[in-house]
Amino acid sequence: MQIYFTKMHGLGNDFVVIDAINQDINLNSEQIRFIANRHFGVGCDQILLVETADEEGIDFRYRIYNADGSEVEQCGNGARCFATFVREQGLTDKKTISVITMSGKIVLQVEDDGQVTVNMGVPVLSPEKIPFIAEQQKNQYAIDISDQTITLGAVSMGNPHGVIIVNDIKTAPIETLGPLIQQHEVFPNQANIGFMQILDRQHIKLRVYERGAGETLACGTGACAAVVVGNLQGYLDQSVNVSLLGGELSIYWAGGESPVMMTGPTATLFTGSMSL
Repeated sequence: MQIYFTKMHGLGNDFVVIDAINQDINLNSEQIRFIANRHFGVGCDQILLVETADEEGIDFRYRIYNADGSEVEQCGNGARCFATFVREQGLTDKKTISVITMSGKIVLQVEDDGQVTVNMGVPVLSPEKIPFIAEQQKNQYAIDISDQTITLGAVSMGNPHGVIIVNDIKTAPIETLGPLIQQHEVFPNQANIGFMQILDRQHIKLRVYERGAGETLACGTGACAAVVVGNLQGYLDQSVNVSLLGGELSIYWAGGESPVMMTGPTATLFTGSMSL
């Protein structure tokens, strides 16, 4: 099987994007892991598939696979790259693009300066819907892990997130604590774990340990989740600049049942083909 692809990134969170409309694509988990391998394949954090949507009012179906071969519900940085890709490939000339994911509908808006704003939907805070094991919904939870008690916020942005406030992301134990919390029993589907350093009410630094990928240079849904948690706990305003290892995202959340809006850049690196 010959596959034509485009390599893209959003703030260093990198993707192999594949047009599955004009190609007959049927990837298994082994093939996905091979493509994502940085030594033997193309190399990426996630593989994104562009597919035809069969629902009225939806332009495309958007599917996301982690580097370990697992399919996941949502990817914010990938969503921005998706919008750029379908326009560059001539699949649409729309600036407002509706796509369906495993977690539901999202709307992508290509701005005049080339950045993309994504309506990420209303954050899910109900524990059973995140999913997160808790007796009742709270703005923060305490869990015991590695002989210590960790306080975190839990939210779903189409995928589950745990967010921890730290004093300094440079010294936070991301590589050790990240996977332990990610696989904790309170997250039955595991979760992306964000480590948030609050600089002021409108600016945070963030590092994220992602399911199926490890720490990435940027995580769009993680940035949204961090701003929601920081807002709910009274530390952040509605508009927040999020500094990730790969660059900056602008996040806006008015609270309550309002959707989270994420704005950031994309980059197209190269196109190619490979045989599987």
